[in-house]
Amino acid sequence: MDGLKDRGQVIVIGATNMPDALDPALRRPGRFDREIAISAPDRYGRLEVLQIHTRGMPLASGVSLEGLADITHGFVGADLEALCREAAMTTLRRAMPQLTTEGDHILSDELLSKLEVTMEDFQEALKEVGPSAIREVFTEVPNVRWDDVGGLESVKQTLMESVEWPLKPPDLFKRAGARPPRGIILSGPPGTGKTLLAKAVATECQVNFIAIKGPAILSKWVGESERAVREVFRKAKQASPCIVFFDEIDALTPARGTQEASSVTDRVISQLLAELDGIEELRGVMVLAATNRLDLVDPALLRPGRFDIHIRLPRPDHDARREVFGIHTRGRPLGEDVDLDGLARATESLVGADIEAICQQAALAAIRETILGGKDSPHVPDGSALKLTARHFHEAMERVSRGDG
Repeated sequence: MDGLKDRGQVIVIGATNMPDALDPALRRPGRFDREIAISAPDRYGRLEVLQIHTRGMPLASGVSLEGLADITHGFVGADLEALCREAAMTTLRRAMPQLTTEGDHILSDELLSKLEVTMEDFQEALKEVGPSAIREVFTEVPNVRWDDVGGLESVKQTLMESVEWPLKPPDLFKRAGARPPRGIILSGPPGTGKTLLAKAVATECQVNFIAIKGPAILSKWVGESERAVREVFRKAKQASPCIVFFDEIDALTPARGTQEASSVTDRVISQLLAELDGIEELRGVMVLAATNRLDLVDPALLRPGRFDIHIRLPRPDHDARREVFGIHTRGRPLGEDVDLDGLARATESLVGADIEAICQQAALAAIRETILGGKDSPHVPDGSALKLTARHFHEAMERVSRGDG
């Protein structure tokens, strides 16, 4: 490539997804003179790739390629090609029972004319195909909406303003000269809905979501824990806009110099501080964290510029408990004597997780009665006779208060 003899009209092109693994002697001018980094396509690039791979595909009238381009953050060209292929395969599977062949094994024109790839097929394909950039750490986001979170209206509004708004109209923040918060930390008693709120944020914002359990990053090998933190943020930047959620962050970042801290956690905290507010600016990545022991978290993380917003989740009041009961009894066959307002008054000191356990125990008690009550009958009892009565809920409350639930 760069010897005494001129190579003439020869151009060498190399491709790799690990440039740092190459010998530095190859990466100087005169050998590989130019390095072109091909990143994941933006929204307009994804739309163009989708238009190419759906060319000639019988799309239904309700398919919006613009909408698909909006929600496929971090997808590269191969991911989008696989997405279109999986959507087409979903259409074929749906039509498979109706397939008929003629004598020469050619599909009938009538059946071919009915084959259409719908938006629902693409949504099913999205469950199977994820972005390659965060495949190792990508987690499927549960379908949790704001309506599934009882009470906490002010908390939901704060999260919407801090997380959802900067992602939807970023030009407004640029024009106002405002910087979206880099991190939000949720604290409060166990069972108040910290993790549930993080799931709702990820679902409502329709962005990539990386969930990290604090203790899972720690390793006994020197340097591995810090490397894991760097890798998480590197993949989050590749798949931006992205939300990184640290659950039980107090186990990962105890205050340095305390009995709970160690040399490993000190290095992890230093790496996390550098990623959140270091020389390289963190763009397109929002960090969420949850803990029920905020006093154990290192104070350096809690200053503005790192975790800008601290949200403490209180125990639910009467209206919030009533709303939580309504959410967890949604679609269940309630008896006429069930009074959700009375249940909310009787559970004054309980949190959302306790109320969910009460509803679950009441449902199990009703199922138990239905099965045992019909054991002498020759017919297997069906669900038509199942009713959740006030007695079931009161028994469940006693079990949960005793710690049996």
